[in-house]
Amino acid sequence: MGVVEPVLESATRASRRTRVGRSIGTGLVCLGVLLLAWAFVVWRWNDPLTGLYTHREQGHLRSAYRRAFETYRPVALPHKASTAREETVVRDEARRFRADVATGEPIGRIIVPRLGLRMILVNGTDHDSLMKGPGRDARTFMPGQHELVYIAGHRTTYLAPFAHIDAMRVGDGITLVMPYGTFVYSVTGHVIVDSRDLAVLRSHHREVVALQACHPRFFATHRYIVWARLVRVIPRQGRAYVPSAGIGLAGRRAPIPASP
Repeated sequence: MGVVEPVLESATRASRRTRVGRSIGTGLVCLGVLLLAWAFVVWRWNDPLTGLYTHREQGHLRSAYRRAFETYRPVALPHKASTAREETVVRDEARRFRADVATGEPIGRIIVPRLGLRMILVNGTDHDSLMKGPGRDARTFMPGQHELVYIAGHRTTYLAPFAHIDAMRVGDGITLVMPYGTFVYSVTGHVIVDSRDLAVLRSHHREVVALQACHPRFFATHRYIVWARLVRVIPRQGRAYVPSAGIGLAGRRAPIPASP
């Protein structure tokens, strides 16, 4: 019996190690399957956990923007005001609005039919602001200032407003609804730049909007930027007009998409 007992004890330990090893292996396989399933969910429907946070924040922003919109007092324009006069008034209102709004506050609505996007636009592109929704880079300008309007948004998290930004095509519409007016843009193309390229934030003294997201999806090595030019302005108080920035190289006015 003295020889048998150590043998049995050794066999028991070996069996126990085998069971533990199998349990660990099974656990790792299950973890791998769960991670693959989660990756598929994020790829197909975006991250649902961060999406819940943004959905709640968008609700707060909608209420705040509604109050700001209702209390905003736009400059009333004469019925027969010239386009030049309307542009000047809108530009002045945009400049004033830009000076008054704080980081993280709602500044308007962004509507992009191609992306199925209709969200509150936030002022700022810092981490906290972009958790709430797409945001305007504070180093750029407001719609109506005849300068660059640069808007960034997430691609896989926080409701992923620009998840399928690479699906946008020339001629697609982008609408920004501000307290002082509505601005309609038409996509002209896109570029992919290094994530450290800050030259894209330089304004060239003509009104364009840029939508930016990380590229490729799930990575942040580059930026995918969609460019669009202003083709129609609808002042809060005044007549809709085609801005001077909407005149093409051939001197013809750009096509005007349906108003929002």
